[in-house]
Amino acid sequence: MSDLFSAAGLTEEAPRPLADRLRPETIEDVVGQDHLLGPEGPIGRMLAQGRLASLVLWGPPGVGKTTIARLLAKRAGLDFEQLSAIFSGVKDLRAVFEKAEGRRAAGKGTLLFVDEIHRFNRAQQDGFLPFVERGVVTLVGATTENPSFELNGALLSRTQVMVLKRLDDAALGRLLARAEAHLGKAAPLTEDGRAALMAMADGDGRYFLNLVEEVFSWGRAQPVHANALMAALQKRAPAYDKDREEHYNLISAWHKATRGSDPDAALYWFCRMLEGGEDPLFLARRMIRAASEDIGLADPTALMICNEAAAAYERLGSPEGELALAQAVIHLATAPKSNAAYTAYKAARAAARETGSLAPPSHILNAPTKMMKQLGYGAGYQYDHDAEGQFSGQDYFPDGMERQSFYQPKGAGREAPIRERLELWAKKRRERSDD
Repeated sequence: MSDLFSAAGLTEEAPRPLADRLRPETIEDVVGQDHLLGPEGPIGRMLAQGRLASLVLWGPPGVGKTTIARLLAKRAGLDFEQLSAIFSGVKDLRAVFEKAEGRRAAGKGTLLFVDEIHRFNRAQQDGFLPFVERGVVTLVGATTENPSFELNGALLSRTQVMVLKRLDDAALGRLLARAEAHLGKAAPLTEDGRAALMAMADGDGRYFLNLVEEVFSWGRAQPVHANALMAALQKRAPAYDKDREEHYNLISAWHKATRGSDPDAALYWFCRMLEGGEDPLFLARRMIRAASEDIGLADPTALMICNEAAAAYERLGSPEGELALAQAVIHLATAPKSNAAYTAYKAARAAARETGSLAPPSHILNAPTKMMKQLGYGAGYQYDHDAEGQFSGQDYFPDGMERQSFYQPKGAGREAPIRERLELWAKKRRERSDD
């Protein structure tokens, strides 16, 4: 680490954060990523075979992306070069590649670590390709964003994406044990205090160690319990970005929990998005969509309730109006489900695209002029209200188009009597066609 301190104008004796003092020295010291680094993990197997491919490390903050890159360079015997896509430009890239070319001529390799690699634009990402292809650098990029959306396909085809996990309680427990061993004393926390501290970290190891250091600095004689801990420390903001992947992941989780008739999970994901700062009216719009897509005529009141909840929020604002939205969430999740209307709509749209030039049958065309009557417009039309049971059984599809059956009610909730009526009318149509 001396190169980092000298670059910052510091000496090894300068105060260092606990997270930096506990930075792993070997790959085996990294916690929470055994699925990648263990003997059966893809990176573990590469190292065992004495090779290292270019990689993209994708995961949330504080799970060890930078540390892993440094340790991979050390294990593979490569010189380590680091760039941040936030602060670097073409000039910086060119300088790194020139140094790597010089090392290669001298028989040495370079691992180029690019933090926040998704911040580079498409042209800059393309600039890596020839150097990666020729083996001038082994590229290790780090990103918190989905590489499928943020990185060029050409770059992705030349790298392997490794997904890092947020640290679970077992991994955070190992970090706490290391901190206690390093400091030579137990953390002044009760059992519920330890659990609360881990929950506050939300899977971020670096943030967790910062919290641990803060707790040790208090010098408390008595262990701190959860309530006192949460009153004294600032909870980490939820990982949620309203215009990136987490936004879509959480709304998808809410929608599927709602479709799956799980009101508790639906309410949880709804609240997760609110806590992350999501616009409640965006959630209201998605509820209105779900009311039509997943419930439909099984419970027609769902659409009305969602619209009213949106109107209530617009009138009351936050936080009072959020209760109306929560009520709508619960109604949607507990309502009988049917996607029959949604399926019928998609099928009818497809048929309309395929038969878009067919005219309506002449018997259902209006005939406001004498010429139209002479052409047969309206001839043979039967007024359904005058027919037995208010049903004539006439064909309303275009001439030359076979009758279609788009809407197939599932029989849940209020769709049960609808299905019965449709079956009765279908029977009458068959009887009419047989006459």
